[in-house]
Amino acid sequence: MTNPVQPRPIFIAALPREVASLVKGDGWQSNQSQRKRGIHLYSNDHAVVSCAGMGAHRASLAVEAALTLGPASELVSVGWAGACNHRFKVGDVIHPTIVIDAKTGERFFIQEPNTTDGSPEILVTVAKPSGIIEKERLEISYYASAVDMEAASVARIARARDLPFHAIKAISDEATFEIPYLSDFTAPNGQFRQIAFSFHLAVRPSLWKPVAILAKGSKLAAHQLCAEIQAHIDQHRSTRP
Repeated sequence: MTNPVQPRPIFIAALPREVASLVKGDGWQSNQSQRKRGIHLYSNDHAVVSCAGMGAHRASLAVEAALTLGPASELVSVGWAGACNHRFKVGDVIHPTIVIDAKTGERFFIQEPNTTDGSPEILVTVAKPSGIIEKERLEISYYASAVDMEAASVARIARARDLPFHAIKAISDEATFEIPYLSDFTAPNGQFRQIAFSFHLAVRPSLWKPVAILAKGSKLAAHQLCAEIQAHIDQHRSTRP
């Protein structure tokens, strides 16, 4: 008789690139059952990672797929975020204490915030990538520290399922960085259409420098993010009965 799967933290990311170095480690397995739906699932004895693409709907699908591998002890939204506050630099990792859905106005208050100075870190979830003007508006309107596209959706599911929720976000672009227009290069499954974007980029030299800056920042942010996720997993293991 096999032992039942113990509840594990489920980490929801948008893109496999965000968590690639984490899931290449020893003990991680790639589950192919959801690949036709554009969902990348990874698991080991201690955690599950699910990536289903960008946006709220795809985040919901990622949670649904992850739960097919066993029960969750918590849901954790992870990935890249854009800084809205000038004090955050590329590679900084934030643990938001409040997540706000800009579309609905819902606020999700995260218990046990990882802050020491008492000031809230506010993450705002929006529907599309944010440029300088939008990031400035979010800071003014919501006192936003950073902006993403999935956290509020994951928080809503955690609330509905009575599960603990956390968010771990790594800054890939700073408040003063104008992110290249990417919305037209998001596929229906929430994945980034890299080949189409490459053709678009090839004939637009003015985009080469900002894209290179974003790529460098995203790489650093992914490295820092994976280290923080691993620390979260280790902490969960140390406190599990």
